[in-house]
Amino acid sequence: MWPTRRDPSVRRVGQRRRREDLAWRWGARVASWIPIGGLSFVLIILVIKAWPAIVVNGADFLTKSQWLPGNTYGGVVHTHGVAHPMGSSYGAWPLIAGTLETSLIAVVIALPIALGTAFALTELMPAWLARPLSFFVEILAGLPSVVIGLWGVLEIGPFLAHHVYPLVANHVPNVGPFRYLKGPVGYGEGLLTSSLVLGLMIVPIIASTTRDLFMQVPALPKEGAVALGFTEAEVARRITIPWVRSGIVGATVLGLGRALGETMAVAMISGSVLGKVSPTLYGTMTTIAATIVSQLDSAATDGTGFAISSLAEAGLILAVIALAVNLVARAIVSRTGRLAAPVGRG
Repeated sequence: MWPTRRDPSVRRVGQRRRREDLAWRWGARVASWIPIGGLSFVLIILVIKAWPAIVVNGADFLTKSQWLPGNTYGGVVHTHGVAHPMGSSYGAWPLIAGTLETSLIAVVIALPIALGTAFALTELMPAWLARPLSFFVEILAGLPSVVIGLWGVLEIGPFLAHHVYPLVANHVPNVGPFRYLKGPVGYGEGLLTSSLVLGLMIVPIIASTTRDLFMQVPALPKEGAVALGFTEAEVARRITIPWVRSGIVGATVLGLGRALGETMAVAMISGSVLGKVSPTLYGTMTTIAATIVSQLDSAATDGTGFAISSLAEAGLILAVIALAVNLVARAIVSRTGRLAAPVGRG
């Protein structure tokens, strides 16, 4: 005899399922709000800590180049009711420029290498070779940044300064944008070395994500393209990459976010020079994240707390830049997601 709805066991099972469903719904809702709450909490704390510096520095903080803590053992002056050391003056333009320059150069270097790596692992190599190489790519993504920074300081920076940079600086014409490639190369610290190391750090992030995307591309469109006479390069350009282009944008943004916020490696390689934008690719500079980590100890000696507030304002700018990059990326992904199928007119 089949159980009916009035059977107590059936009612208990139904009640248990409804409770499980209700718990799952509320758990999912709470979990979805945790990242939003965490981000809001971070931004609110940054605004509160940075507010005294915002009041004193004003909009000039984005355009000035000086980073002077003032006389922390001298007199204290008040501006708009905010106490700060006499002679203190903070400007974040070199920090912002250094952050954007290193990150953009790193992405330009890393993106084609990562796409080529992902395509080789999924389309060209046999499985017995692709699996261990994929493992090593993921291991490279997990290396601590301080290890890569130490390698950059001890090996890649001096090697480039002695054997590569002089060849470029001495042979490019001194006209137009090529002037950016001329100038003293130093000892390997500076903008280009920092960008190269950042590019190396984000290659495995983009490559591993793109590899997983390429593996999801259906085989039938690629086989059909090959049957029509497409070369491997044409299959990649017209089928594989367009099929997952929105995912590639997302992977690139992940790498860009890592480059924007990278701290220790850049602090070790950039030269950590405050107050100037590098005039050439080889000049020393710094970024927002590197400045925060290198100046935090000295800022703590400011009894007024204004130096800490200025660092918090710089951190707030970095957070805004990262949010803006992600919003632009979401707009690009949304637009590419509405485009037509990847196979179209030649």
